[in-house]
Amino acid sequence: MNEAKPYRFIISGGGTGGHIYPAIAVANEIKAQYQDAEILFVGAQGKMEMTKVPEAGFEIVGLWISGLQRKLDLRNLLLPFKIISSISKAKKIIRQFQPDAVIGFGGYASAPMLNSASKLGISTVLQEQNSYAGLTNKLLGGRAKKICVAYEGMEKYFPAEKIVLTGNPVRKDIMNLDRKRPDAREFYGLAPERKTLLVLGGSLGARTINESIIQNIKQLVDSRVQVIWQTGRLYFKEMQSRMEEVKQKDLRVVQFIDNMDLAYAVADVVISRAGALSISELCLAKKPVIFVPSPNVAEDHQTKNAKYLVDKQAAEMVPDKEAIGRLVTEALDLLEDTERQATLKENIALQAKPDAAKDIVNEIMQVVE
Repeated sequence: MNEAKPYRFIISGGGTGGHIYPAIAVANEIKAQYQDAEILFVGAQGKMEMTKVPEAGFEIVGLWISGLQRKLDLRNLLLPFKIISSISKAKKIIRQFQPDAVIGFGGYASAPMLNSASKLGISTVLQEQNSYAGLTNKLLGGRAKKICVAYEGMEKYFPAEKIVLTGNPVRKDIMNLDRKRPDAREFYGLAPERKTLLVLGGSLGARTINESIIQNIKQLVDSRVQVIWQTGRLYFKEMQSRMEEVKQKDLRVVQFIDNMDLAYAVADVVISRAGALSISELCLAKKPVIFVPSPNVAEDHQTKNAKYLVDKQAAEMVPDKEAIGRLVTEALDLLEDTERQATLKENIALQAKPDAAKDIVNEIMQVVE
């Protein structure tokens, strides 16, 4: 360890939890290995990283940057000015902070940050969470020293000699869930002899998943399956009001789940979107899952993420447009089929990368040294 001068790192990326939480996990791992290391996050003004990163105990600076709106929008006229402003501020941050390396996790802020770093001769490392590389990372890949990926076959986006398969860093509390199962049942007030379905739509919620549950709620109630249903913030009140006629003692309807480890521990089957972070968590949690990929993401990357596991007999998938008609029936079928559950559990566990954060930090340190 360098006693003379503490290591200094800039970590950039954000916009969604899928970029932010892996970045925080890597920052925590750097601090675990090098206590005196200095870390500065750089995000996009107004985006969720500006609150989530300080909550995790790290300093963050915001750039005036956003993405190109895909439809005609007056905000696009500001984009050239935002890019010029962000590149200028990024260079200033780098000159003042003097980092040993800049690590990018995708999202608006990482483009000006990593582009400026490589032009100023600072080593850069990328982490790509998805099976389909984001535009920012594709543009930056040529200049990065290392590219840490979560899926095989990423040579079609990046130079093969720079790629390292590390997986996505996720919270450690979702490992060894079997011993948490009794506590989880007590926490949610669930009967041990009954099957439990966990429905996840992300922090904001997923319209199609929520509609699939609410429109087939009678089928769920009649099956006597216990359900933990995370509606997301945007849909919570609406779903609650639409459920008033249903006898719902077997339904636990929540806006957001803070204790994800307990929710995973008690679940026999999970319904989820197919974001990179959700997938990495489910691999570690070793849960039989039915993915409903969001169609509202760049290059339909959630379908590609899910298909990667489906092809390995490690998950099931229902397309978004078919979910209202099929999803609940398929979930109930899977809850009854313990043999299929065992196959999915076994195969999804093979995809888990429990040491992802540690492996990424090792790659960063090789670049620095």
